[in-house]
Amino acid sequence: MTRRVLIRATGVARPGQLAGLGKALAASGARLLDINQSVTFGILSLEALVGLARESDLEGALAATGDALGLDIQAIQVSAEDYQRWSVQASQPRLILTLLAPHLPAGILAEVGALTAEHGLTVELIHRLSGREPLDGGMPEHGACVECWLRGEEVDLDALREKALALGAMHGVDIALQEDSIWRRHRRLVCFDMDSTLIQTEVIDELARRHGVGDEVAAVTERAMRGELDFQQSFRERMAKLRGLDESVLAEIAEELPLMDGLERLMHHLKRLGYRTAILSGGFTYFARHLQEKLGFDEVHANELLIEDGRVTGEVREPILDADRKAELLHEIARREGLAMEQTIAVGDGANDLKMLAAAGLGIAFRAKPLVRAQARQSISTLGLDAVLYLIGYRQGDLEEPRQ
Repeated sequence: MTRRVLIRATGVARPGQLAGLGKALAASGARLLDINQSVTFGILSLEALVGLARESDLEGALAATGDALGLDIQAIQVSAEDYQRWSVQASQPRLILTLLAPHLPAGILAEVGALTAEHGLTVELIHRLSGREPLDGGMPEHGACVECWLRGEEVDLDALREKALALGAMHGVDIALQEDSIWRRHRRLVCFDMDSTLIQTEVIDELARRHGVGDEVAAVTERAMRGELDFQQSFRERMAKLRGLDESVLAEIAEELPLMDGLERLMHHLKRLGYRTAILSGGFTYFARHLQEKLGFDEVHANELLIEDGRVTGEVREPILDADRKAELLHEIARREGLAMEQTIAVGDGANDLKMLAAAGLGIAFRAKPLVRAQARQSISTLGLDAVLYLIGYRQGDLEEPRQ
């Protein structure tokens, strides 16, 4: 009968320890069932689950090996019941919980631990995706991010997300939950809203301000973003107020567009890693193409302003790009590129983006209104747009390019 033993080794890390431990296990006729190893501040922690089909003095061999390698090695017998429980747990679906913030308060770990336990989830692994904090105690570059792998029986994901959203808001931390799958690190298409997502403004509000109708248009925009007005109706109402605006104002605004923090870094890495990128905006092609030229988006889809005799007519070319059309375009681009919908990412901030976010494999509400954050599966509010890279699963170290 096979005997199962958990080997736990700790001590100051040095070369050759894995080789020495491996030789001791092989000499005892052990079969490797599972293994994990990490080194933190030079301290090694290794756990290996092994099976033994024949009698051997494994404990004695490990004690001698530990002395030789400078390791404290324990051998813990694993009962058939515990092994069966471990096997069942390992076959359960995995959830990925990501914590993002400028810095992470220690107390959030206790509360996340309590929340996951409440839903019957075991924390299988915790690792940091962000870089090291600076020695002077300042904020870590690109924010702080920790990823937790969770396992458990079927869980009410909507209820868990709702509680995580409330917990995150209490501590100023974004808490994202994703179901793990083969697609999580194989997304290939990222589609973005433009206004208040790629840029830190609503262009139509800026056009209105230059035309002297800023307050009127801003009030309609705000109601539309909160989902209180039908997009097409509100869009036509706002456009009508821009009638007569001089075309030269468009060029002035385009040159002054304030980019969202983190956008340039995000686009640099998405292009370097081979992602296809698109702008799907209820705004205007004039400004979307300006961003395309500046940052290298592969394609843009937005509303085209109609201009006659150098002035805005107050109308756009039909059909208006609304929430339904954004979701349709996401599907169309994925189909054209031969991608599964699970390989798509959508990022937006308004009610007009919700259908697109719901259709994507990974839908992210970015600095969104409360209604949108509550309905989207993921949200980022505390960091810049480049935090999308953390939700895809990239470590900061993965993205650092070698110095020339």
